[in-house]
Amino acid sequence: MKQLLTFIMMSVFTLGCSQKTPNVSKTEFSKEALDQKLEDENGKSLTINEILKKHQGKVLVIDFWAGWCRDCLKAMPKAKELEQNNPDIDFVFLSLEQSKEGFDKSLEKHNMKDKENYWFSTGWKNDFNNYIDLNWIPRYMVINQKSSIAKYYAISPEDPEIQKTIDLLLK
Repeated sequence: MKQLLTFIMMSVFTLGCSQKTPNVSKTEFSKEALDQKLEDENGKSLTINEILKKHQGKVLVIDFWAGWCRDCLKAMPKAKELEQNNPDIDFVFLSLEQSKEGFDKSLEKHNMKDKENYWFSTGWKNDFNNYIDLNWIPRYMVINQKSSIAKYYAISPEDPEIQKTIDLLLK
């Protein structure tokens, strides 16, 4: 009986905490999502739209992560491999650290200082993350050369759809 109860509780906990795939794969960002502000390493505020404009004309992979996220840290070697295998692709890293100090520490600790990093100083719940149905990290998105969403939802850098999407966009 005790084993059955333990199994049921573990099942409920696992299902309650697992990542839920969004019902709809969006291909464009809303105005509110594009207006969402983030901060760079120097504390400069800019919007998602400004970040996307910097990469217009290029394929962009967005990597959502945090230094406190065990799954994110576990995925880092494969994310680095994805980046190395795609030198003509831009990568942007959006952090969900809870503070500027945490953001700075994580960049240093995980050798991310040489990458393009931003963090949501407004916290997890904001117009951008709500719009893209961000309910778990890590999460990866591929953005096409016109700043539209080409791959809406991937939870691993090893997801073959990421590379397939990149390859299709580069043809």
